[in-house]
Amino acid sequence: MQQLAPEGLRIVNDLAQRHGFSPQAVTHMVFAVLNGNGAMSQFNHPEFAGSGQWMQGGMVMLGDMFNNALKARVDGLCQAIANVLANQPGLLQSGSYQSQSQSGGARQHQATGTPLGQSSLFIPDPRDQWWPSGLGPPSATGAQNNVRYAYFANARRLAIETGGSVWVYDTQDHQIGGFSQQQGTGSSILFSSQYGTLDLASLPVVSRNGQPASPPVSAQTIRTATAAPPPNPPHQGADVFAALERLGDLKAKGILTDEEFAAKKAELLNRL
Repeated sequence: MQQLAPEGLRIVNDLAQRHGFSPQAVTHMVFAVLNGNGAMSQFNHPEFAGSGQWMQGGMVMLGDMFNNALKARVDGLCQAIANVLANQPGLLQSGSYQSQSQSGGARQHQATGTPLGQSSLFIPDPRDQWWPSGLGPPSATGAQNNVRYAYFANARRLAIETGGSVWVYDTQDHQIGGFSQQQGTGSSILFSSQYGTLDLASLPVVSRNGQPASPPVSAQTIRTATAAPPPNPPHQGADVFAALERLGDLKAKGILTDEEFAAKKAELLNRL
């Protein structure tokens, strides 16, 4: 379970004084509203008349059904907590990363994400950190299907966890604003920056599972380097031999010197 950082404790004490509840009760409600993504909460605490529920818009259900004064106080507290959480980066799922397939028949997907920055209310849980520790705190994180993202703007790095491996990419001068996945045949991971929507394969690979790629190369370069060479065009050999015959005629007629003939002959033979 997450724990409150010093800033979070300060805000809890302030809310407790303003709304007339104990810090313990306010802390309980903070986590309840957080679990409801800032729009609702399910809670169970004696100061709130036992178990109850709150939803944005003023809907409050308490064990003490007719205690309207307590309902108003609980509603005020929950709304205040929701406002605090909404102004803290990295806490509420914003859906900031859109995913839309470009292949026929595939469905549109919505990825969950967090806005830029990191909340100061909670102490980060080290079990939630799957990226290399040397990258520091991420500027943005997101998840979609079986892929997780962590973008480090200051370090110019992008970490991707997929298929049980963690890849780190050099983002160069890109200012990344979102990620998406193209579904269907030939699916790929895309990212958006000031240059438009680009394929992740265009970024240089820095490391995989902590092992550096030396020198860093892009995934596209790897695919190109390992691809089978194209077959020789048909009749290329016959064209070379015909050109050699013409060269011999030019040399015999004195148009080409021995040195020029040798150089051209070597150039043609290299094409075979």
